[in-house]
Amino acid sequence: MGGGHHGHGHKPYVVPDYKEFKVEEVPELAEVQDALKRRGLKDPWLRNEVWRYSVKEFGTPRSRGNAFFFRGFKWGLGAFVATVAIEKALEKFSPAHDGHGHGHH
Repeated sequence: MGGGHHGHGHKPYVVPDYKEFKVEEVPELAEVQDALKRRGLKDPWLRNEVWRYSVKEFGTPRSRGNAFFFRGFKWGLGAFVATVAIEKALEKFSPAHDGHGHGHH
């Protein structure tokens, strides 16, 4: 338990240097900063939101949307195709006897 190591082989989380986050590099936040400046205000914590807009870390909004909607799609499609193939094979080798077409009413 002690020592802060959990034995999982993961490197400890590295806190990024605050200097690498610049509000000016994110148009949406730069717009907020400019609006505040026009009113004589300043948000010293605005740079703490820059990481949320990092394309390097999180991709573009479109790529995040695609990842959300299509995550697992290829595995799901594969499972669907396998299920249909197995069902068709079972029908061919073992036809169902459901009583249809035998003239019973």
